Amino acid sequence: MQLAEPFDFCRFELVLKGPLAAKPSDLKWITLVDHDNALVPIDLVPILPGCPKDNETWEAAYAKMVASARERGWIDAKANAIRAHIVRRF
Repeated sequence: MQLAEPFDFCRFELVLKGPLAAKPSDLKWITLVDHDNALVPIDLVPILPGCPKDNETWEAAYAKMVASARERGWIDAKANAIRAHIVRRF
C-alpha cells in the first residue's frame, strides 16, 4: 500500500490492481463499504510510503481536504476514516 499522488487533493481513490483486485485481508486497516467505496483511516494516509515527510504545506493541504470531506459527509466519525472511491485496474 502506498500514496501514489500525494499532492492531488482533488481525488481520493483506493486503486486496487490485479485480477482479484485485492482480498479484504490484503487491505490492512481499510474497510470496504461496498463495491465502489472504502473507508481509509485519516491517520493512515500521512504514514503511507510516498507521503512527503516533514512537509507543512502537504500537512495543511491534507487537513483542508479532510475538513472539506467532513463538510460533505464523507468522514465516518466512528471509524475516524475518510471515504475513498475504489478504482479497479486489471
